[in-house]
Amino acid sequence: MSKKIDISKFEKKMIIRNIEEKDFDAIIEMQKICFPNMEPWEREHLQSHHDIFPEGQFCVEFDGEIIGSCASLIINFDEYDDQHTWDEITDNGYITNHDYEGYNLYGIEVMVHPEYRRMKIGHRLYEARKDLARQFNLKSIIIGGRIPNYYKYAKEMTPRRYVEEVTMHNIYDPVLTFQVMNGFTLKRINPNYLDDDRASLKYATLMEWNNIDYRPTVPKRQFKTSFPVRITTIQYAMKKISSFEDFAVQCEYYTDVAASYQSDFAVFPEIFTLQLLSFLPEKSPSLAIRRLTEFTEDYIELFTSLAVKYNVNIIGGSHFVEEEGKIYNIAYLFRRDGTIEKQYKLHITPNERKFWGISGGDHVNVFDTDCGKIAIQICYDIEFPELARIAVDRGANIIFTPFCTDDRQGYLRVRYCSQARAIENQVYTVLSGTVGNLTDVENMDIQYAQSGIFSPSDFTFARDGIVGECQANIETVVVGDVDLESLRRNRRAGSVNQLRDRRHDIYQINYKQ
Repeated sequence: MSKKIDISKFEKKMIIRNIEEKDFDAIIEMQKICFPNMEPWEREHLQSHHDIFPEGQFCVEFDGEIIGSCASLIINFDEYDDQHTWDEITDNGYITNHDYEGYNLYGIEVMVHPEYRRMKIGHRLYEARKDLARQFNLKSIIIGGRIPNYYKYAKEMTPRRYVEEVTMHNIYDPVLTFQVMNGFTLKRINPNYLDDDRASLKYATLMEWNNIDYRPTVPKRQFKTSFPVRITTIQYAMKKISSFEDFAVQCEYYTDVAASYQSDFAVFPEIFTLQLLSFLPEKSPSLAIRRLTEFTEDYIELFTSLAVKYNVNIIGGSHFVEEEGKIYNIAYLFRRDGTIEKQYKLHITPNERKFWGISGGDHVNVFDTDCGKIAIQICYDIEFPELARIAVDRGANIIFTPFCTDDRQGYLRVRYCSQARAIENQVYTVLSGTVGNLTDVENMDIQYAQSGIFSPSDFTFARDGIVGECQANIETVVVGDVDLESLRRNRRAGSVNQLRDRRHDIYQINYKQ
């Protein structure tokens, strides 16, 4: 009697999945094999793809080996010149121009290991892209395709004639023939598309696949002359109170003020909850902070209810929170729909460490809101330019900085760095600080602040890059409008373009998380 055959030993598993960080080295090595005469990806390129648009990066895994991959980003193609280059459409390969609100998926690379060709690997990757376009309700997929066999015919025909012959199946081209067979149609031929593509003589075909399932009745972006966002930043007075209820009354008053101006954001300062220590008897700073953490749930409940009640997104300053025996300085975003996010302070000042034993967080977060993507960088964190660059590369349009400084020198460090970040990253920045005195609270004796809202420096924006600012050292607010549409246009066509003109070939930020 014959044995039952174990079919599992014959199985070979092929998986189409999103690229993960563990795949980077294998993809770079595969690219060197697939395109030996072209510059391969740097690991930083793949990390940027993964951080910015992980859904658009696919690989094919066969029996545990990476044998194919493709990369893409979403853009609004109408914003680009038809004669664009690969560097322009990909921001030099880093896809920091990716736009989730765009209408077109742009494919920037497909490759299949030579030993696994003729197995429909490329077709599977293209189908994954088509599924992605349907999932995101995109109008089309656009690709700038190489014509790697053109060098064989360049002496006898123009690029246009070559493309026509390939399209009519009189000549075989491994890329263009494949694209035509996968339903892509020719839009135009672009010269000087990819500098190191010698086989194509730098020419590329601009090809498009139209998504017949696209639903134009569900617009992703309403194009308009402006996208105003109103911000109220609060210069909060640190004065003695007798209960948490007194604190809540002061916070509600300012939230009401922000709402009365129909603000989209109300911004409170860093560690303004230290005001609660003014009615607690504990004098030791380290012990007082642990007493303060006992108010965490009350604080979160208060601001969650205020955000919903007054229909305003609240940057809830920051508050000391105890987690697993450590104290963190955490800023909370209280959305007006009732949801909550948090950002840990990453860089801890010597003073915070000495008096309160504060620990630093590990992640740079970017948050979605009904007014676009924002980031929060608490006080000292704004003095580290890498953090703002990471946040903007992930889509942040506004960086909020709650701060608490005791003298003019400390304040100016925060102020100057905030304005520098606005210029360097073509982003809006917002400061909210504390004023007044808490004579009974150790290490919080005096305050110095001049809160404000800042913009990049260009003709489009406010004079001096100052949207609005408070008078120094008085309890007040400043209300200002920032325009996200003007910001978007400035990033495309400003007098200078710090984001697009970065020299990635010389330097870059390697975010380790």
